[in-house]
Amino acid sequence: MNSFNPRYHRQIILPEIGTAGQEKLDTAKVLVIGAGGLGCPVLQYLTAAGVGTIGIVDFDTVDISNLHRQILYGTDSLGTNKAVAAKQRLTDLNPTVTINTYTEKLTPKNAISLFSEYNIIVDGTDNFSTRYLVNDACIITDKPLVYGAIFKYEGQVSVFNYQNGPSYRCLFPEPPKAGSVPSCSEIGVLGVLPGIIGSMQANEVLKIILDLGDVLNGKLLMYNCLTTQFSSFTINRVTAEVSKVLDSANRFETNDYDLFCGVKQISEITAQEAFLVKNAQFIDVRETHEQPKIEYLNPIYIPLGSLKQKLDTISKQKETIVFCQSGIRSKKALDVLLQNGFRNISHIKGGAIALHEIIPDLTGLRDL
Repeated sequence: MNSFNPRYHRQIILPEIGTAGQEKLDTAKVLVIGAGGLGCPVLQYLTAAGVGTIGIVDFDTVDISNLHRQILYGTDSLGTNKAVAAKQRLTDLNPTVTINTYTEKLTPKNAISLFSEYNIIVDGTDNFSTRYLVNDACIITDKPLVYGAIFKYEGQVSVFNYQNGPSYRCLFPEPPKAGSVPSCSEIGVLGVLPGIIGSMQANEVLKIILDLGDVLNGKLLMYNCLTTQFSSFTINRVTAEVSKVLDSANRFETNDYDLFCGVKQISEITAQEAFLVKNAQFIDVRETHEQPKIEYLNPIYIPLGSLKQKLDTISKQKETIVFCQSGIRSKKALDVLLQNGFRNISHIKGGAIALHEIIPDLTGLRDL
């Protein structure tokens, strides 16, 4: 990189940045999750500042309803993948920056390998499932996370997992009840707000790269665009929340974040699939007199009507598989478990009847 490139002259002459700072920007690698209302200003300012490598993750396409707030795009971008359309505009803004596009959906199966290639992760998403996924992947890969969120006329910004600071789970250990927080498409948003919050996120990224100023580590900054008021709250690190993610890192790829956030309320598996799950705990929610008994699985017997009173007999650390006679009551049991903090759960399609039918064919299979 030519440190005296006139493109960067106005920031290089700042004594706190200089050519050394510009070189830090040039060697930095930043991954932006979501090229929507928040991601657009983040991407523009990081590209303009000369951040050397920028990754864009977005599987969505540009819709006309995006244009009032997602200012990287125009009418010609309609129907184009957002990451691809963003790269076209950003390359024109600064052709010296390397722009990598990832047009697939971010999942537990690709997040770790993807995050490992970058220094800083920026969350520009708009749903809780992906926020928890991004947070957990950042903890596992030890990457700082620059977080932003908006709701109608209010926005918030913070930096998580930075210099032994708190994580997103330290602020929100449990997601809100599914449907309790409307999305922008449901409730609306003033178009300028994501531009303001996204610019703040970009500012935090530059501060981290340049080791400049006070990073929003352990602080949640909130902004109301109608009152033009800022407020700041302290976030304490909750070691147990961070440890919980690290302790389950080897199972990260199997996490179902939609289920955790209540987006997918019921996970249904077949009797054959249930037999293949190792170290699971099986819960039989039938009445004690019902037949056939499925002793082969060594289930815990808790009739559905008693489930709420006996939750302490079920481990939250194990995968839980529930069954009843035919699969109807077990669905209700899953609702009870979800409402009480159980996440890695499923129920058996066809219940005990389906299990009993295949036991003769599967004896010993779970020991293989």
